[in-house]
Amino acid sequence: MTRSSIRKVYQGVADRGQMFRMFDRHAQRPDRFDGDASALYAGEWFEITEREHDYMFEILTPLWIRGSMFAMREFLTGSVTSVFFALRIDGQVRYFHGYCDLSDSASLEQLRMAIITRESRPVRAMTREERLEHIWSSTADDYGGYAGESWPEEDRGKRIIMLYIQGRGTTLKRLDHLSDDEIAAKLPVHLRHLPSTAAA
Repeated sequence: MTRSSIRKVYQGVADRGQMFRMFDRHAQRPDRFDGDASALYAGEWFEITEREHDYMFEILTPLWIRGSMFAMREFLTGSVTSVFFALRIDGQVRYFHGYCDLSDSASLEQLRMAIITRESRPVRAMTREERLEHIWSSTADDYGGYAGESWPEEDRGKRIIMLYIQGRGTTLKRLDHLSDDEIAAKLPVHLRHLPSTAAA
């Protein structure tokens, strides 16, 4: 279940409700209170509005402020905390939230550059991984979760999602096993036909 790459987890700009939901996208994981989940969260990022950025700045005194970014004082897990960015991309200031592992001194700059690089692409496109992460981020908890004891051993602890299949009704399937057609059906219409792209 661990991941460590820098990854965009939501397409579009999150409103306040979506932002708070994505602060803990993995709340249902079966080992929630066991061990260090830093690798699960570190590197996740998404875009927010200026209003939400300013709200988070004012809600608690930041741990630190460095130029156009600030870190939250409360850590999510281990040495991972929320960092908020105001970045000028293509002449426009945009706002982002990301999780950084502050034990890694390079993580802030790596995340900042990954966001700028990803959002500076001239053509809108999505990787398969971005499609899956968007589905996970936008699916209500009642329709997704983690495979439990009734699943084969190799599936346990993996993310699962509810699908509707014509003639069969609803079923659960591992998120990473969705077909291209199933992914398209789960995405909002405006994202279904974006071209695929290799991971940046």
